[in-house]
Amino acid sequence: MKRQTEYVAFTAAVAIMLAVVLAIYGYSGSYNIGADDPHWAVTHKVVRTVRDRSIRSRSADIQVPNLNDPALILKGAGQYDAMCTGCHLKPGVNNSELRAGMYPQPPKLSGIQVDPRDAFWIIKHGIKMSAMPAWGASHDDQTIWSMVAFVQKLPGMTPEQYHDIVAKAPPDDDMDMDSDSEHSHSHHAAEGDEPQNADTSAPASNETGKYAAGLKAGAVPEAEAAAQDFLDALRSGDRVKILRLLAPEAQITEGNETQSVKQYAGHHMSEDVAFLKHSELTVVSRTSAATGDTARVISETNIIGTTNGRAARLRSREQMGLKRIGDQWKIVSIEWSSHPLAE
Repeated sequence: MKRQTEYVAFTAAVAIMLAVVLAIYGYSGSYNIGADDPHWAVTHKVVRTVRDRSIRSRSADIQVPNLNDPALILKGAGQYDAMCTGCHLKPGVNNSELRAGMYPQPPKLSGIQVDPRDAFWIIKHGIKMSAMPAWGASHDDQTIWSMVAFVQKLPGMTPEQYHDIVAKAPPDDDMDMDSDSEHSHSHHAAEGDEPQNADTSAPASNETGKYAAGLKAGAVPEAEAAAQDFLDALRSGDRVKILRLLAPEAQITEGNETQSVKQYAGHHMSEDVAFLKHSELTVVSRTSAATGDTARVISETNIIGTTNGRAARLRSREQMGLKRIGDQWKIVSIEWSSHPLAE
């Protein structure tokens, strides 16, 4: 009994000394908290084990709904593309500017199969001391299950299949998050641009299909109406309408990048929707001209919103080429550019 008591006392003393040493080490600032300095192998193993066991013990009793519901999967495609690709990537993409500097690195979800119960718990509650947020604070369970359903389909999905399903995804009020840092869109001021004076006196108009009050009618009002319909569809997240207004061969130029309709639908469309949804837009001017069955519409728009968490005040210039097909005008080209508005 005496030896056992001495052993317990010795073990307790060692534990206390170790705790004191760790406390001194931590308080001294010697530990490198930088994300570019990986954990020791033993630390990484302990943290990973604690994380996995914590998730599994809390997700074990979660009841999984029907994840093969096509409508649920389609909804999840739009959610995933708007909120998750900066960290968890898309099929065919191996890294992103955001993900490259993260530690621990988020998993590439197109390359692994995640237990749906674990996926639901992680998406809803997040993970401490990582970049994984608790989406349950802003999304209901049905929306989270839609993301889980889509993530189950990601492994083995080709880039083309991904682009197609995202293009068909319905608009969703939850998709108002800032886009990842890869996006180089004309709504973002070009690097090095200085604020310029701009006319902000034109009244704002947020009514679908209507021009701002006081604007002068152009030479091709039907083509101008198509340009306004396209802007309204972007603001409302109506992917079906956006794609219906674009001709199959349309080219979209943003900055120095030109995209096909398929490329735009698979990436920048969701980012434009997220950016414009809660921005204040004022169409300052719109002019148009036609030659036969082709037309050109040039619009100047003031945009006040946020990008990457910062306030943005921009003057956007849109040059749109259209052609008449039957009794409809289809968009065949869009060129976007912008500069900062003067305060």
